[in-house]
Amino acid sequence: MIGFISIIVFLTILFVSMIFSLMLDEVVKMSLGNQAMTVAKMTAQKEEIIQAFEKPNPSLTIQPIAEEIRKSTGAGYVVIGNKQNIRYSHPQAKYIGKEMGTSSSQALEKGASVIYEGTGISGFAVKAKTPIYNKKGKIIGVSSVGFLTNEIEKRINSYRLKLFQFSIFIVIAGIIGAVIIAKRIKRLIFNLEPEEISFLFKEKEAALESIRDATVAVNKFYEITSINKRARELLKDDRIERGGKVVNSRLIRIIESVVMTKQSLVNQKFLVGHQLYMIDASPIVQKQQTSGAVLTIRPESEIEQMTNEVSKIKSISDNIRAQNHEYLNKLNTIYGLITLEQYDEARELISDEVKERQDTVVFLTSSVKDPFIAACLLGKINRSKEMKVQLGIDENSNLEHIPSSLNTKMFVTVLGNIIDNAMEAASGTKGEQAEVKVSFTDYGNDIIFDIEDNGAGIPDEWQEKIFAEGFSTKEGENHGLGLAIVKRTIEVLHGEVYLSASDLGGAKFTIAIPKR
Repeated sequence: MIGFISIIVFLTILFVSMIFSLMLDEVVKMSLGNQAMTVAKMTAQKEEIIQAFEKPNPSLTIQPIAEEIRKSTGAGYVVIGNKQNIRYSHPQAKYIGKEMGTSSSQALEKGASVIYEGTGISGFAVKAKTPIYNKKGKIIGVSSVGFLTNEIEKRINSYRLKLFQFSIFIVIAGIIGAVIIAKRIKRLIFNLEPEEISFLFKEKEAALESIRDATVAVNKFYEITSINKRARELLKDDRIERGGKVVNSRLIRIIESVVMTKQSLVNQKFLVGHQLYMIDASPIVQKQQTSGAVLTIRPESEIEQMTNEVSKIKSISDNIRAQNHEYLNKLNTIYGLITLEQYDEARELISDEVKERQDTVVFLTSSVKDPFIAACLLGKINRSKEMKVQLGIDENSNLEHIPSSLNTKMFVTVLGNIIDNAMEAASGTKGEQAEVKVSFTDYGNDIIFDIEDNGAGIPDEWQEKIFAEGFSTKEGENHGLGLAIVKRTIEVLHGEVYLSASDLGGAKFTIAIPKR
């Protein structure tokens, strides 16, 4: 950078100096020509010279005056001639009385004052000629003044010397400025050379594109400064691209939080379409100021896929734990009855328990032909026992005709979310008196599910916004997404969800999914 700036300054000064030098020649010659004309006119108007023309030997009077003028003005020569172009004065006395070396016809015949360049006895000069008039206004002679080339060169060289000195000063100042600018820029770019910056940029792009997770860098104005291929694929519905702007309200709140607090956020949930994502956000800090954030985005479905086996084990473990807790209580009761020799009561308790379990499994197996929906309902029954919520399934429910086009894996997400919300709402309000009822049918063109509870219900003013992303009555982060997922997933399934008051006293959700 120092070299480039110095070369540019040097070449600029060189070209400007050359142009100025050429202009200087013209300006100096024009200036000397004007000066020569001024001296010539001043000489032509001098009374002593005009009167000397009437004397027998004019040169005796004119020569001393002309030499005095020449010396005082610095002219190369001051020559006075008569109408016959004969000299009355000359710096070299031997040329007095001889004809002038150049024509004076313009001045003598036309009365014109002229400036020109020419070569005479004294050498090359810038000359000026003007007519001399007597008191009657008649032309009686000519005044010729010239500044010789050596005088011109002296002046031009003096100007060129000053120009050279000034140019050297500018070049030195330019080099010093280049050093200061280069050092300043080098500090800003972490002492890296341009080639290193270019390599790092390409390396960063390659690394960014190779990251499997979606990665987006934004500034504090929510403008995207960097985005990898994975992020463009995941967020294409939001039309997010480099140079674009983040428009998702949830993402904007996450970015604002990171920029304001300068603290990273992890495992933040947000929704795009019907897809749930997890976000980690880290601030970009520069000179103690937060200039933006880096977002790492992972679809929750991918996380679920990666931890599918663990989730299955955990689900089985939770079910076993819930059943173990319940069976342990029953086993203690049976043990007590046997100890007290109440064998009939123990036999009756065992028979009731076995019958209830068998009835539930037989009912779900016969009434619900889809294994995913049956497994979801069975899991929620076990979960309800752990939460001490009475979860009942209407015995008249039936779900035999499920079209193969229905994505039941997606549907159980909706069903599970609504049943969980119902159990939490009922348990939070009624405690051990909590009750949730599920009924379903595939009669007609739609698959209908009703889930109702005896909780506090949903106020009328909340019914319009309960499915909005981020709306929740629970405190803490990552809430307000369950019903938003439900709403958008049902839209993907081309279904509808309705909210009404339940006969049990709480809320009732009705889900309708068309078979076609």
